[in-house]
Amino acid sequence: MSKVNYDSDFCGSLPLHHINLIQPYGYLMVLDKKDFTLIQASENIDEVLGHTVQNALGTSLSDYIKVEQAEVLRQKFSLALRDKIPLSFTFNINDLPEEFNALVHSKQDYLIVELEKAQVKNSFIDIFQELKFVMAEINLADTIEEVSNIALSALKKFAGFDRVLMYRFDEAWNGTVIAELLEKEADPYLGLKFPASDIPKQARALYQKNPYRLIPSRDYSPVRLFPVINPATHSFIDLSDCNLRSVAAVHLEYMKNMDIQASMSIRVLRNDKLWGLISCHNRQPKYLNYEMCSIFELLSQIISSRINSIESKQEYLQKSNSLDKRAGILDRIYAKGVLPEGIEASADQLLDLFSANGVSIAFDGRIFSFGKCPEIDDIQELVFWLETKNVDTVISEDNLVSSFESALAYVGIASGLLVIPIGSKLGNFIMLFRPEVQSTVNWGGNPDDAIKFETDGKKYHPRNSFKIWNETVKQTSLKWQKEELEIAESLRSSIFEYSTRKAYN
Repeated sequence: MSKVNYDSDFCGSLPLHHINLIQPYGYLMVLDKKDFTLIQASENIDEVLGHTVQNALGTSLSDYIKVEQAEVLRQKFSLALRDKIPLSFTFNINDLPEEFNALVHSKQDYLIVELEKAQVKNSFIDIFQELKFVMAEINLADTIEEVSNIALSALKKFAGFDRVLMYRFDEAWNGTVIAELLEKEADPYLGLKFPASDIPKQARALYQKNPYRLIPSRDYSPVRLFPVINPATHSFIDLSDCNLRSVAAVHLEYMKNMDIQASMSIRVLRNDKLWGLISCHNRQPKYLNYEMCSIFELLSQIISSRINSIESKQEYLQKSNSLDKRAGILDRIYAKGVLPEGIEASADQLLDLFSANGVSIAFDGRIFSFGKCPEIDDIQELVFWLETKNVDTVISEDNLVSSFESALAYVGIASGLLVIPIGSKLGNFIMLFRPEVQSTVNWGGNPDDAIKFETDGKKYHPRNSFKIWNETVKQTSLKWQKEELEIAESLRSSIFEYSTRKAYN
């Protein structure tokens, strides 16, 4: 794959959580934890409380909601809770009671309350029955592709977005669209790769705190918080885990360039780390009420759990198979009694275990090669290079020529290298080779144009085209997988232990 790092340090340093603005589809209040006094709020709070934010400061939330609702709030947060808790509040709007969904966050010195008008359109039982069916389907799926297609179909049915897609991250945080469902008029992105800077590191970190991110309309006017500085912390308030948090202008421009008005992203976690996102796009504004967002949040957990289960099972089976092969290799080495002959006898098994086309063994100044390998003189030069690196653990390269220029002469058979040192100070190595695999990566727009700075060097814009941009990858082999490196290190330890034991006998 491409060695270019598209995970922009510049984009990744922007303080998205201290933006001090919210989207206008809801309201935000910051309360003193002791008596629920309003100490900070969004400037549109007058629509709920009937007072300007300046006049509402210093009053208590208890003055506006039902007594029993204030008591529930008090009881819930007397337990030192740290999770976000959904509650219902009733406010009098123009002398008429109106229900609001409230999401309450407990911080050390204050509470954050996010408010949205309650808009239940479906009965709970209708939604629950449909959700149970989807959950059952997902739990029966055996592959990532099946899980993705079931999930996308359900989300599109529930919310009616023009496009829903599953976006999987690689080790460099570039994302590939591995499944997609869309209306005929929408541009297809299936199979396209997007650079890491599209979802920079601090944005990815926010998905660890929020299961979803809703932008009902890109053409909104953000609402400021007043006062600007949070009185409890004497700094900008941290809105990391707030659904209402406003969006960076560059992302709204990104949406415009993509020709979408509304979007929603749902996280997919594996082992509590971000594995991918389900991204939903709409060409017209689309607001989802809290109940619908809660369904998406639940589906995020179910999808994540099933993907984790499928991949863990695959890894277990692969590891079990690899351990069996490793045991066979060690049996042959022990049976021969002489290390080089034992490794020679295991050459075919080594090639099979590591999906390699060639293996060379450098031992006591001699070189033995099996399969497709560089010439003896080239391998000797490679050994000299490895000796200068003081290699004492397994190392791998899937683009060898980028680290060792002489490898350019044999990229066709050895673009990939896996080295198992069995006595590096003596120049003893097992070297496995993988051939060049030329491939074409289809990017969603030129990744080199992901960020465009203006002449002042401060203002910047996202790329304005998402048309397929082809990158031809050369001098690169299939990537050595983490599991392969682990089994190689295990093999190295066993061979080192064996050779040490032989030396003392």
